[in-house]
Amino acid sequence: MVTAKKTSAPAKKAAPAKKAPAAKKAPAAKPVAKAAPAKKAAPAQKRAPNAAFMKALTPSAALAAVIGDKPLPRTEVTRKIWEYIKKHGLQDSAKKTMINADAKLKEIFQKAQVSMFEMTKLIGGHLK
Repeated sequence: MVTAKKTSAPAKKAAPAKKAPAAKKAPAAKPVAKAAPAKKAAPAQKRAPNAAFMKALTPSAALAAVIGDKPLPRTEVTRKIWEYIKKHGLQDSAKKTMINADAKLKEIFQKAQVSMFEMTKLIGGHLK
């Protein structure tokens, strides 16, 4: 016969390994805006405009009735269209992104109302 030894205490399980206490973090500060990257050019020098935007384009007859018939860059065409819209109060009062076309603008847009984002696309078709 085999006799088993009696132990006075039951076998203990191994305690789980304790993790090292995490290093205390500083309280989260407000997000800081990223600093502008250092400029390589001299600070007094302006950035050169994109040549595609500065190329003078001839407006169609319908567009010339609004902005004039002289060749202008796209940026100036958009600026003159906005001057016309503001002068004649054509911006929709309820939804400011919409432009209500009068008789002259209806020839350009082919719609009674367009969004300001669609407007530049439609004007592009009237420039050569």
